[in-house]
Amino acid sequence: MVIEAELKRGLIFGDSETMEYVYMPGSEIGVTNPICVYENVGSREDVTVKEALRLIRVRSLRRVRHPLLGESSC
Repeated sequence: MVIEAELKRGLIFGDSETMEYVYMPGSEIGVTNPICVYENVGSREDVTVKEALRLIRVRSLRRVRHPLLGESSC
């Protein structure tokens, strides 16, 4: 799956208008069971890769530039 590979490379998915972002922190890249981050209007929540992929799909999130991290989390 292309989106999963991009997520595992540190690319950030989101929606700048709704301030929603999903990404894998650089410290989690290459880890056996990585944790991703879901940000929504300033709140942060740790989610599994499976849940991150579900959020990207259900919320129709696209590759985006994060206001602090830029285009990549690493």
